[in-house]
Amino acid sequence: MSQPITEATATKPTATKDTAPSQIALNLVRGALIGTVETVPGVSGGTVALVVGVYERLIGAASSLMSGVKEVAVGTVRKDSAQRSAGFQRIKNLPWALLLAIFLGMGVAVVSMAHMMSYLVEDQPVLTSAAFFGMVLASLYVPYNLAGKWRGKDWLYALVAAVIMYFIVSMPPAGDMSNPPWFLIMGAAAVAIAALVLPGLSGSFLLLSFGLYHSTMSAISTFDLTYITLFGLGAVLGLATVVKGLEWVLEHHHHITLVVLTGVMLGALRALWPWKTDTNDLLAVGDQAGAALIWCLVGFALVALVILADKIFNKPKVVHQETI
Repeated sequence: MSQPITEATATKPTATKDTAPSQIALNLVRGALIGTVETVPGVSGGTVALVVGVYERLIGAASSLMSGVKEVAVGTVRKDSAQRSAGFQRIKNLPWALLLAIFLGMGVAVVSMAHMMSYLVEDQPVLTSAAFFGMVLASLYVPYNLAGKWRGKDWLYALVAAVIMYFIVSMPPAGDMSNPPWFLIMGAAAVAIAALVLPGLSGSFLLLSFGLYHSTMSAISTFDLTYITLFGLGAVLGLATVVKGLEWVLEHHHHITLVVLTGVMLGALRALWPWKTDTNDLLAVGDQAGAALIWCLVGFALVALVILADKIFNKPKVVHQETI
């Protein structure tokens, strides 16, 4: 990441420019780009947010929002009007013009893309999985690079993480995922929201690993309000817990966190192998092998272009390693 994530990032002087019509239009486009790639497993919305220059402000705003809500809640319980007022003031000071434009653009893009992605996953499973495989394979470079210099024991940590994740995604499907239970929807959403904090980690990829990608895309494309509400509540829960926790881990254990993440993503590639049985057993290369290879290369190239754009438009990351 280009700089440490702090709540102060959310209230930079540039926030006063967010209400200009040209800036609102630009932020709508930025949000649409982030929302579009968030529907594609393997392409990280966090990485695109870095590329378009809003990553630090969005994460800072999310952190400040959670802190403000906490202050309001605690102040209300304790009947401490000063703490409650401080929380409301923190929330009021958020760059709302930026946030509303970004999330409006994201929402329109996600809804527009969800129907197409749902169709591709259902009607072209081999080619879609192949493209996703290539995308995730290329995106491994992001956490690998952000981790900084790899030491001998880092490869062992990554290998252990990869093996654990490989066996997790090897488990047979847990029943009918077309109608998943509420707790699985909320839990998956809470974890998937972690992709906001970790550039290189795709929220859609996490949903795919949970077996909920198709269900989520279908719910969005058909405006299933029950599913969408549960997913939204899970995302809010994740913002309040998972994202806050990952912020702390990244700040204090940045290097090892990204090392483990690299291994997790590598092991989870098993979930994207195009040829599998209904019970999640792997099969040898089968039908559409040639076309699958082409789409895998296309997916790889698309993510490589996003990574290249990140390198062009952002300064080199300064990584502080800790001794473990």
